[in-house]
Amino acid sequence: MFEYFPGNYVWNLGVVAALNSGGLIDEVDRACRPIREAAQQGEDAGTQDFLRAWRALTDQLVGQAEEAENAGHTRTAGELYFRASNYLCQAERMLSKSDPDRVPTYKRVLELAQRSFELRDPRISRVEIPYEGTTLPAYFSQAPAADDGPVPVIVLVNGLDSAKEHMYGSGHWAELAARGISCLMLDQPGTGEALRLQGLTARIDTEAWASAAVDWLETREDVDTSRIGIVGWSLGGYYAPRAAAFEKRLALCVAWGANHNWGAVQRRRLEREGERPIPHYWEHVLWVWGHDDLDRFIEFADDVHLDGVVEHITVPFLIAHGANDRQIPLEYAHRSHEQAVNSPKRELRVFTPDEGATEHIGLDHLPYVSTFVADWVADTFAELDSTRG
Repeated sequence: MFEYFPGNYVWNLGVVAALNSGGLIDEVDRACRPIREAAQQGEDAGTQDFLRAWRALTDQLVGQAEEAENAGHTRTAGELYFRASNYLCQAERMLSKSDPDRVPTYKRVLELAQRSFELRDPRISRVEIPYEGTTLPAYFSQAPAADDGPVPVIVLVNGLDSAKEHMYGSGHWAELAARGISCLMLDQPGTGEALRLQGLTARIDTEAWASAAVDWLETREDVDTSRIGIVGWSLGGYYAPRAAAFEKRLALCVAWGANHNWGAVQRRRLEREGERPIPHYWEHVLWVWGHDDLDRFIEFADDVHLDGVVEHITVPFLIAHGANDRQIPLEYAHRSHEQAVNSPKRELRVFTPDEGATEHIGLDHLPYVSTFVADWVADTFAELDSTRG
């Protein structure tokens, strides 16, 4: 993995994620160069420095976008808003739950993403999914093929610390759209806007919110309701398989990073084994799951696993994992694959150092994993369609 800040895995992960989500290396270098010394103080200590540096870059790009927009150069403005939202989203991800800048920064990310949709990606719209007396925020990317009739859809779900704006920046929705597949980028409970602005915390029985997403998709005339799949990255590698195991309307599942036993990973992290994805880690984890006592939470987290769960998956199932994932052991990918005995098409794809994409969810070569997953999804939907016909 490209390591701009030697020895600071968490900050390097943010840099690589930004670069592989449409960022430009000159812009990222200009943001990061002034905070090299701060990075040496550890992942937690310098998060305000990280925010100030990346916010300055964001402000510069927004100013350029506004000038371009006023001049009628809407495409240029849209690209600038897109990169600004990408950079600020990565900086927001670094902040602690208690940081007073967290919510205002995230609200600005929402505004920048909306401007990017309007000028750059008009086929993406903000939607609200009815869920237990409230709604789940999401972005819906309608594939151009939907102009000619109903098309398949992927429900794309977050991990521990991502948001639908990270999904937008990844461009995975565009890869799906190019293959005739729409995409629902969902902030499920415990993630993104659902957590930050609505206080909705994560739950073990992920099929509850997945079912709400399927219910909503079934109301749309542009959706082929027999071909709705779910893809989850990072902790989504637990969320998505759990959902597919018990929500039988889902037609396929992808674990983009196998998170077969997330509870065991937490016990390892207590012993400082393996890398953590974000600064202020335990504060964030307790926030996500709605807990306030770490010891009790660790006991609760023991139930966040897929043993006895993936056996219930009866649809095609892909596990994609990096051979050198420093957060989630590779053995978990093999465990999910071995236990998914009732899937009619179970596949394990391990990305090696020689080809790249070998770090956590392939962030070091994200487009490579994205296109592999998109190809697998498109091929599998086509196979399902042929058997139905």
